[in-house]
Amino acid sequence: MRKLISAILIIISAVRLQAQELNCQVQVLSQQIPGSDKSMFTAMQTAIFEFMNNRKWTNETFKLEERIDCSILINLTEKISSEEYKGTFQIQSRRPIYKTSYNSVLLNFNDQDFQFKYNENQPLEFSENTFTNNLTAVLGFYAYMIIGLDYDSYALNGGTPYLQRALAISNQAQDAAEPGWKAFESNKNRYWMINNLMDASFVPLRECYYNYHRKGLDVMTENKEGARTAIAESIEELRKIHSIKPLSFNLQIFFNAKSDEVINIFSGAFTDEKAKIVNTLNEIDPTNANKYAKINNSN
Repeated sequence: MRKLISAILIIISAVRLQAQELNCQVQVLSQQIPGSDKSMFTAMQTAIFEFMNNRKWTNETFKLEERIDCSILINLTEKISSEEYKGTFQIQSRRPIYKTSYNSVLLNFNDQDFQFKYNENQPLEFSENTFTNNLTAVLGFYAYMIIGLDYDSYALNGGTPYLQRALAISNQAQDAAEPGWKAFESNKNRYWMINNLMDASFVPLRECYYNYHRKGLDVMTENKEGARTAIAESIEELRKIHSIKPLSFNLQIFFNAKSDEVINIFSGAFTDEKAKIVNTLNEIDPTNANKYAKINNSN
């Protein structure tokens, strides 16, 4: 009997040590929505938190410490009807760097096309094969984007199965009344985010996510100069995308997450390294050119 109890306790402990894929912090801001009763928005925040963190998004087994750190900030700006809202959806995900306490930002995007219905008395329903409602479609889409990019940063094209699921959600949402899913609505929305990433012309970007992190940042503590070279070469490869699609939305997404980090990495580089990387960055990411000047001005 004692052995049986011990075996049961071991099994229970093992189950407790397993976790879902995401460690997602959620905040819903409702200051711009009139009314004094904010309990519904607290319930909305809790429902979204539980949806992101309690759902099993993959068939993989994750330990608690292996969960992907991410955050969602929803800023509600308009109440369209009793159950429908407009706002912005800020999504960020981070990846730990080997042998350090540093977390590198993988995705940092503020989705301006966020409109959805929410009823406090109804559970959040979601299906990858059927468009159920826009709130869970957006949440599911970004969950798979987060997981896909995270896997891409550890293995070359490792995130493909999850990015394909994000693409499937986008395809299912083509008849949605809410914005953000259709090619003709904008050149900077969820449609282009995933369709570009899965396009053959964006292969250098997916390779960059791997080479930048796995061959660059992850070996920085062991070989700083070699790591910088790998990062510089991965960024240099992005010229191929820029030559085909200048000022690409997906390159903007990449540098929204990486520009400050790149500055920190190359501020300690040799003079010729600085000049070369700044030249590349100014060409493919001119929006942040003023920021990149800090690299050449650093000691």
